[in-house]
Amino acid sequence: MPGTLYLIPNTLGPVDAAPGALSALLPKQVQALTARLDYFVAENAKTARAFLKLVALDHPLARPLQEIEIAELNVNTPAAALGQLLAPLLAGRDAGLVSEAGVPAVADPGADLVRLAHQHGIPVRPLVGPSSLLLAVMASGLNGQSFAFNGYLPTDTGQRSKRIQQLEGRSRSEKQTQLLIETPYRNGQMLEALVSACQPGTLVCVATDLSLPSESVKTLSAARWKAALAGGKGPDFHKKPTVFLFLAQ
Repeated sequence: MPGTLYLIPNTLGPVDAAPGALSALLPKQVQALTARLDYFVAENAKTARAFLKLVALDHPLARPLQEIEIAELNVNTPAAALGQLLAPLLAGRDAGLVSEAGVPAVADPGADLVRLAHQHGIPVRPLVGPSSLLLAVMASGLNGQSFAFNGYLPTDTGQRSKRIQQLEGRSRSEKQTQLLIETPYRNGQMLEALVSACQPGTLVCVATDLSLPSESVKTLSAARWKAALAGGKGPDFHKKPTVFLFLAQ
């Protein structure tokens, strides 16, 4: 019998290294299950070890941290290597898939591994934890019945503006909230692009550092955001993980 691939959520940012601190974000059952695993697939082995150190504050690990096997899966991993990552599971060993932040396989290279696991008959079990996308939808006040995640937009100014207008048209016709993310150091350019390309009445939400002490969520019309930026009163989101949402009126 193959092992189970557990999809283990990570925190969305730094957490105090104190007993009990992780429980505000991850259920104790998730932490306990994570602690018993000795094989993980992660985007970055170093950050995965840091996450396991947090887990170990309340739940002793099955093995010493240096003995736990962590294989890396990121955007540079060739498709041909995915089978090797699943080999321990096919041999009956349970494994945990961990993202850099939030839930695995959503805006995350782990999706390819999950799909291959299904093809090989490996049980896949998603575990409860923070998702920046869902938290942003919840807090935005925009349509939570119909929404679409569009990932990153083109970096070229003209192409990005055109794509925003396409998505705004879809939002208007389908009454659908559109979600975007951007490399944190380009957050300012993204907000400026949104308020310039969108109609004045389109609602735009900026959700930053979700679940962290510095969390900020604000929804305004494109016109009001444009005025705020002109007055030097834009959000404090430079180099901070941010989700952008908008809904055409």
